[in-house]
This record gives sequence, C-alpha cells and structure tokens, in this order.
Amino acid sequence: MSEAGAPDETTTWPELAISLYDRLTGRNAEITYDFEDMEVDVPSKTGEDPDYAHWRIDGTLTVTTREKE
Repeated sequence: MSEAGAPDETTTWPELAISLYDRLTGRNAEITYDFEDMEVDVPSKTGEDPDYAHWRIDGTLTVTTREKE
C-alpha cells in the first residue's frame, strides 16, 4: 500500500498478471484470454544475445484457480 491507504499501482504487465492471479487464487475464479493472430518472440534467456522462439497464438487460453485439497 502506498500513502493514505491507496493501493500500489501496477507498472508492468507481469506485475498485473501476478496481482490478478494472486487475488483470484482460492476463489474458484476463471480468467479467459482470447487471442487473434497474436505473435510473440520469446527469448531463451535473459541477458545479451538470446535465441528467440516465435510463438503464434490464435484461440482461447483459460486459467482456472482452485484451493488445494
């Protein structure tokens, strides 16, 4: 939390995804993402001169959460 009790602001996409997942975990939540011809070059490592895998996503990705038994 930041000053005056206001929530901290999310500044990056990974922070947003982690924050959303953390809030929904254990609440039987479902997150659905729909992609249409999305293309991403995924680096093989951090640092200098990584190789890249080219991913193409066209469809639906559903993430569900549930409490551990």
